Amino acid sequence: MGSAVIVSTAEPPTTFQQPRVMLVCSPGGHLLQMFALRSAWEHLPHAWVTLPAADTSSLLARESVIYGHGPTNRSLSNLVRNIRLAAGVLIRRRPDVMLSTGGGITVPFFVLGRLLGVRLVYVESLTRITGLSLTGRLVHPFCDYTFVQWPTAVSDASTLYVGGLL
Repeated sequence: MGSAVIVSTAEPPTTFQQPRVMLVCSPGGHLLQMFALRSAWEHLPHAWVTLPAADTSSLLARESVIYGHGPTNRSLSNLVRNIRLAAGVLIRRRPDVMLSTGGGITVPFFVLGRLLGVRLVYVESLTRITGLSLTGRLVHPFCDYTFVQWPTAVSDASTLYVGGLL
């Protein structure tokens, strides 16, 4: 009897790849809150998007950082510059997930991230006791998940309160 040869056209199983995470936040309290969420992202490949400041320079000295253009509030020219920056960064880096704790730099990255199919997670500031911040209201329609940290901050059925995150 001859031996049977099994030929498979299926591709070999691929190895599990960890999601690439982009951490997007403004300096100051937003940055500190992102660090408070460190256990959610520190073991994953990640890069930061923030604005140049003393705290971002020192706290992110050993990290991969993309600096946006500030100030972000009420500056149409910086919004346009940050949209261009976001387009280039997102196409080059191809993150699987973006996590933000807020600040104006979030808006262009989340809007373009949605267009590119990136999973978007927004964590509202601990200081927002009632409702979403301006950034939260602008990015919430694009988010896969929007978390608030106070039950009184829930603005609709898609805003999630799961207890204090920080």
